[in-house]
Amino acid sequence: MNLLLVLYILGRLAWACGFGMLIPLAAGAWYGESMTFMFFLSIVLCAAVGKLCMMHGAVPEEELTNREGVAITGLGWMLFAVLSMIPYVLSGHVSVLDGLFESISGLSGTGATVIPDLDVIPRSLSLWRSLTHWFGGLGIIVIFIALFPQLGRGTVHMFNAESTGPTSSRRVPRIKEMAKALFCVYISFTAAATLVCMACGLEFIIALEHALSTIPTGGFSPYNTSVAYFNSPVLEGCLTFFMILSSANFGMYVAAWKRGPHIILRDTEFRTYVGIVFLATALMTINIILTLGWDGTEAFRQALFQAASISSSTGFVSSDFDQWPSFSKLILLLLMFLGGCAGSTTGGLKVTRLMLLCKTIYARILQKLHPSMVVRIRSNGEEMPEEVLSGVARFFLVYLGLDVLWTLLLAADGLPVFDALAVSITTMGNCGPGFGLFGATCTYADMPSFSKMVVCLSMLMGRLEIFPILALFMPTFWHRQSW
Repeated sequence: MNLLLVLYILGRLAWACGFGMLIPLAAGAWYGESMTFMFFLSIVLCAAVGKLCMMHGAVPEEELTNREGVAITGLGWMLFAVLSMIPYVLSGHVSVLDGLFESISGLSGTGATVIPDLDVIPRSLSLWRSLTHWFGGLGIIVIFIALFPQLGRGTVHMFNAESTGPTSSRRVPRIKEMAKALFCVYISFTAAATLVCMACGLEFIIALEHALSTIPTGGFSPYNTSVAYFNSPVLEGCLTFFMILSSANFGMYVAAWKRGPHIILRDTEFRTYVGIVFLATALMTINIILTLGWDGTEAFRQALFQAASISSSTGFVSSDFDQWPSFSKLILLLLMFLGGCAGSTTGGLKVTRLMLLCKTIYARILQKLHPSMVVRIRSNGEEMPEEVLSGVARFFLVYLGLDVLWTLLLAADGLPVFDALAVSITTMGNCGPGFGLFGATCTYADMPSFSKMVVCLSMLMGRLEIFPILALFMPTFWHRQSW
C-alpha cells in the first residue's frame, strides 16, 4: 500500500472540509454572530491539517489499489468527522465527545442529537449541522470525486467502499461520470425541496436546512420538536414525497434521465419499497384508530409521515410515536432495521438485500425438493451471480450480529434492554429516534459516555456498511506483506 498517496488524499479531504465550512461562515457573518470567528478558526485548522498531510504525502502517480481505496474511505470519514466536530466544540455548547457524536450523527445521516435545546445554538451552527447531512448523504467520497476527478481509474475502489447496497453492474460505465451525474441529481433534488418548503411558508434559511436534511435522509431540524413544530399537513406531505424520492437508488434517476422515466416505474426494488411504506401506513393507521380512537384522517396523516420518515432513515418526527400502540411501534422498529433502497441516501439493511435473501431461501427450498432443478435468482430482470448472493448473506449475518453486540454493550452500560435494542437498530440503520429514554421527543444528551462511544461506532459502521471500518481494525490490513 502506498501510505504516502493515502496521506495526500486525506489532506485534500481535510481541505474540502474547510471549504465546506465557508457556507456557515458566510451565514454567521450575515447574521452578525460571534460563531463566525469560530468557523474561521475551524477552517484554519482544516487547512493546517490538510497542508500537513499533503506535505508528508505524495501526489498520486499510479492507480489506487482496492486496499488503498478502503483505507482512504474509512480514514477519510473518520478525519472528516473529527474536523467537522471542531465548530461544535469551539461554540462551547458541547464537550469533545458530544461534538464528535453530533458530527458523526450528521455525516452518517442518523440525525440523533446530544444538544438538549436547539433554540440556543447560533443559526450558522444549525446550518452546519444540516450541511453535514448533505455532505455525508450522497457521500463524502462521491462528492470529492465529482468535484476533484484527478485520481484516475483507481477511484472505483473508493466509490465502491462508500456505496451502499449490493451491486453487480453499474448504470453509468465510468465512475467519474457516475459521480458527476449523481451530484447533479442530488443538487437538483435539494434545490427543488428548498423551493417547495419555501412555498409551504418557511423562510429561506429554514427551508434550506430542512432540504439539506430531507434529501440526504438525515433528520436534523432546527427545532426541538422537529417537523411537529409546524403542525402543517401540507409541509408534511411535501417532505413525505421527498423522503420517499430520496429512498430510491440515485443511479436509477441517472438512468431515467438518460433513457426515460419508464426506468423508475420498472424498478422492482423501488416499487417494493413504496409498497412496504404504504402497507406499514395502512397497518399503523388501523391499529391507531382501533387502539387510540384517533380520527381516521389524522391517524393516516401521522402514520404515513412516520412510515416514510423511519423507513427512509430520515428520522423527522411529526408525532410522539413512543405513545403509539405496541404493534405500531414494532412496525416502526422493523422499518428502522430494513431501511430504503440500495444506492440511496438511506440506511438500514436495504430492500434489495431482503428481496435477494427471500429469493435465495425460496430457491434453496426448491432445490431440496427437486435436486436437479437449476434456479436462477434475478433482480430487475438481471441474474444475480452467486458471489453477490453470498455477499448479501454475509452482510445480513454480520449486520444482525453487530445489532446484538451493540445491544449487549449498551445494556451493560445501564440502558434498559428494549431501549438498548432500539438504539442499536436505529443507529446502525442511521435513523435517529428510538424508543423509551431516546424516543421521538428525546435527545441522546443524557446517555452515558461509554454508550455514546458505542453509538458513534455504530453510526459510522452503519453508514459505510460495516466492512470498510472493520478492515481498519484488522492487523493484517496494515501488514506490508499482505499487500
